[in-house]
Amino acid sequence: MSQPQAATPAPEKPENAGKQGGSVQAIFRAPSAGFLGQAREGGIIYPFIILFVVLAIWKGATFYGKTNLLEILDQQSATMIIAVAGTMVLIGGGIDLSVGATYALCQVIATKMAITGNPVLAIIVGVLIGLGVGAVNGVIATFFRINSLIATLAMSFVITGAAALITNGNLIIAYSARGFANFARTSFLDVTTAAWTMIAVIIILGIVLSRTIAGRYIYAAGSNAEAARLAGVRVQWIKLVTFAISGGAAALGGILDASRVLSASSANGGTALTFTVLAGIVVGGTSILGGEGAIWRTVVGVLFIALIGNGFTLLAWNPLYEQITLGVILLLAVGGDAWSRLRTT
Repeated sequence: MSQPQAATPAPEKPENAGKQGGSVQAIFRAPSAGFLGQAREGGIIYPFIILFVVLAIWKGATFYGKTNLLEILDQQSATMIIAVAGTMVLIGGGIDLSVGATYALCQVIATKMAITGNPVLAIIVGVLIGLGVGAVNGVIATFFRINSLIATLAMSFVITGAAALITNGNLIIAYSARGFANFARTSFLDVTTAAWTMIAVIIILGIVLSRTIAGRYIYAAGSNAEAARLAGVRVQWIKLVTFAISGGAAALGGILDASRVLSASSANGGTALTFTVLAGIVVGGTSILGGEGAIWRTVVGVLFIALIGNGFTLLAWNPLYEQITLGVILLLAVGGDAWSRLRTT
């Protein structure tokens, strides 16, 4: 008589996997190898510190003074919010190139509403529209299985066109909407509400990504989507949520900037903002291929790029060289990521 065969064990759930001695990141993600892998894990800290010290010595209190540092935080609030949300998209295995267009669309809609109506309602509607745009991106990229780079690039053209139609190509001035200005301009402990909003978003998304089951699912979906699916992760829905968060963050960033300057334009954001956001994420050490990264690294990466821009301004150097510098840094970051992954295969 043949011996009964042992039952095939069911795929281990990610939450149970974490209890058995490793998170989903450890199960579905290959460890970083060698110097380049370690550099991606946290190496951005060292160039950031070096650049900060150099600027502090070169320009003294003009650079490290309270006024300049708080100004950097205030000016980078929108970029940082969009970048930390975009980090979740990249870790989940996607990429969102429509953030600049979403930023502009929600900015002009919220500003027009704030001029003629309730500023609070305008802000809420603007963010909801951003969430909706992000959700549409997620549906197209996941359920319709269109590459997220192509899907979001195409959507950016659609969104930009919609924003241009709303404004007729004109700048929207909102000097009369004084309540709208309070959203970004109000200060508490010498820090603007725009910066406080940025800090809140960083903390919330950082906790979600590093301390929750949902965060583990995002890492799993980006590292090995098929293995994650077999382990019970609803990969498509996880990716859709990350795109929705990215769209909402882009909307929030656009509204904050419109509130700061009391104006909005369909030409704002665009490719320049998208490039800056992506550069901050990748320079911070998040893999463009998914499965690796952290919110804190993106924070440092965005601040590193902000210091470069601030240094060019303080030193009165030609800003064209700043663009060249950022391009080289982004190429090195992406190349380092690709090389370290090649070493692990």
